[in-house]
Amino acid sequence: MKLNRFAAVALAACSGSALAQSSITLYGVVDANIEYVNHVGAVPTAANGFNPGPGHDVVRANSGGFSGSRWGIRGVEDLGAEMQAVFVLENGFNGDAGTVQQSGRLFGRQAFVGIKHATYGQISLGRQYTSLFDSIVNFVPTYFATQYEPITLFTGSNFREDNTLKYTLNVTNFTGVAHYSFGTGLALPQTVESGLAIGGNGEVPSQARRDSAYGASLSYTGGSLWAAIAYDQFNPSIGTTSSTSSGSFKKATAAVSYSFPWGRVMGGYRWGQNKMPSGATIGRDDFFWFGGIYQVTPAFSLMLEYDYDKVRNVFGNTSVANPWQVNLIADYNFSKRTDVYLSVAYAKHAGLGLDSALIANAVSLALGNSYARGNGNSSMMGVSIGVRHRF
Repeated sequence: MKLNRFAAVALAACSGSALAQSSITLYGVVDANIEYVNHVGAVPTAANGFNPGPGHDVVRANSGGFSGSRWGIRGVEDLGAEMQAVFVLENGFNGDAGTVQQSGRLFGRQAFVGIKHATYGQISLGRQYTSLFDSIVNFVPTYFATQYEPITLFTGSNFREDNTLKYTLNVTNFTGVAHYSFGTGLALPQTVESGLAIGGNGEVPSQARRDSAYGASLSYTGGSLWAAIAYDQFNPSIGTTSSTSSGSFKKATAAVSYSFPWGRVMGGYRWGQNKMPSGATIGRDDFFWFGGIYQVTPAFSLMLEYDYDKVRNVFGNTSVANPWQVNLIADYNFSKRTDVYLSVAYAKHAGLGLDSALIANAVSLALGNSYARGNGNSSMMGVSIGVRHRF
């Protein structure tokens, strides 16, 4: 018995020594809300003849209003010589139904491993956010809130990409990011009669360009004035095309932010151009956003964002009405982990999240809830009340 006790103590001591050099953290968010939306039609598909039908009022329970519900594991191991091994595995789920998001991926939000050096930065491989997303998220008043933020129009549906090699370097107040995806894994079905299915798994032998993507960004976050610039390109398969005839979806953006004692104001511009393999234009637009965060009290904050998209061309149509949206979020924190929120959004000439044919109704496809406008409707309004807990 004494020998067994000694062995247990020795094992515990050895385990403590090993754990002192590394750490593993389990974390997550559970976010759920009740939502009312008007003028909601069906998501256009071949099955319904790409016809959303009449608009209806909808009251529904949702997961992920302010933040996407998730759980994850992150780890760090000290390798010595100012080097660390790092990894992140992050699952996205629907809290209202207990199902997996991101097309059924177990770790669809993030899944990567890498090496980090205190001076020379981090190299990571796996499913990761794009450089554009990383640099711009802090310049958006609602921080890309899940429910109504037009993130797909803003960054492209490929803001997370499979098979990605990424480099991140922090120097004082500057952060540089560059990435290359060998195959994004993004696939959007045809949701517009004049459109085509977009994307695929990529990584096809002898077709290196097929579904590849790359980008880079530089941001400055020192003092009151912050700024960022970024470029992103996605080369998707279109229809049944191969690498020699994949399309090109390009985006470039610039953003600024300035802090005051009561909060922060911010805004920016994103240029976008999506082309067919032939060079014909799928979409061309100029996207602008502006807003701010007002910290009313330490526990209560207001976030206001206005988005406007100057649509110049959609499948050859140069007279498309320009969509815009205004979104207000009121957030009250009961504690550091638990808060309640009210989110109100109004969109004109598009569905909420500025969902439309320009982005192949990707918002509706990703969230599993339709924000496609019913026939004869030019606007959509949504109101949601929710609770969020972080652990």
